[in-house]
Amino acid sequence: MALKLALFVFLVIAVVAAPLPRAQSQLLGGLLGLIHINGTVFCSINGNIGVNGAVFPNAQVQLRCGTGNVVSTATTNGSGVFSILLDPLQFLLSSLVTDCNLVVATPLSTCNANLPNLGGALQSPLQLIGTIVSGLLRVTTLNPTGFLFTPAT
Repeated sequence: MALKLALFVFLVIAVVAAPLPRAQSQLLGGLLGLIHINGTVFCSINGNIGVNGAVFPNAQVQLRCGTGNVVSTATTNGSGVFSILLDPLQFLLSSLVTDCNLVVATPLSTCNANLPNLGGALQSPLQLIGTIVSGLLRVTTLNPTGFLFTPAT
């Protein structure tokens, strides 16, 4: 009986310690991970901190990828801060950095009537900030590189 128990324990340890195939490893990492995109939008012609540091509250921020497909949205809070969480099983990190932009869909004149109501929007590419691990959860953070006003085409 003791020999059977020892054999069973050995087999369990061997199975747990065996390296996972790459696909299973990525799946497990995706199930226990998040992609976090966050930043602050300021009420200025370039969306970055202006003379008075006024923020852009209640602005809709869209994550657009490819040919402009909106894949996620968020609304800035009273401090102009937005946060978007993505499932890494649905998005390749490299594609987010190279093929996606953040777009402020709310017109600039909404936060300051003195700013022109131009056809266009504030846009920013994304940059990888880093990845942290907390217990079993892996969180990869992306931020805007800097918003610029882009006229409508």
